[in-house]
Amino acid sequence: MSKVYTTEELTQILAAERQACLKGERLKLEITASGNPVIDQFIKTDGLQKFTAYQDFKAAIHDYQREHQVSGIVWREMIVKDKSLRYPDIDAELIALVSDLDILKAAKNSILEFWFQVTEQMDLYLSFNNGKQHQQITIPDVERIAQRTEWATLWKWQNSNFLEIILQLGWGKPEEACYKRGRPRSGSEHIHAVNPGNQPIG
Repeated sequence: MSKVYTTEELTQILAAERQACLKGERLKLEITASGNPVIDQFIKTDGLQKFTAYQDFKAAIHDYQREHQVSGIVWREMIVKDKSLRYPDIDAELIALVSDLDILKAAKNSILEFWFQVTEQMDLYLSFNNGKQHQQITIPDVERIAQRTEWATLWKWQNSNFLEIILQLGWGKPEEACYKRGRPRSGSEHIHAVNPGNQPIG
């Protein structure tokens, strides 16, 4: 029986392939910018060829995940204000299996509880227009959004004089949730917590 790659091994394989594509070691040569040979002779297509080569490879890895039931979950740890949380997340380059979604859904309440604890007294903002704009909201607003969503994940931007903690509340497939193309099946809302007087940057 042949060896089945682990989640960690798949992420390493994808990282190596991404670098190979960026260096131009992998190109999908049949890709053209417009499909019009007169126009295409004036347009550089190597960037598109590199991108497409990587997307094709990534799709093959996703097929492998489904076939061999290799989880897309990675475990992360966040430490804020002397509080810590270990939580599941889907690697940005992998997909979530049905069993992964169950794990994410089971972790939602502990993620929310942690987020509410560490963001106490912070200003809350909902991002919209693909994260370009933010509207200040309240804790009850966050609670309403949380009731309508299935899973949650976290990010943090921090330096010596700035802290932003982002709560992503999503539904459907995480790999589609950040992009409008997944709606209405998949999607998410991003809540940004910043110290009073600051604006979100993430």
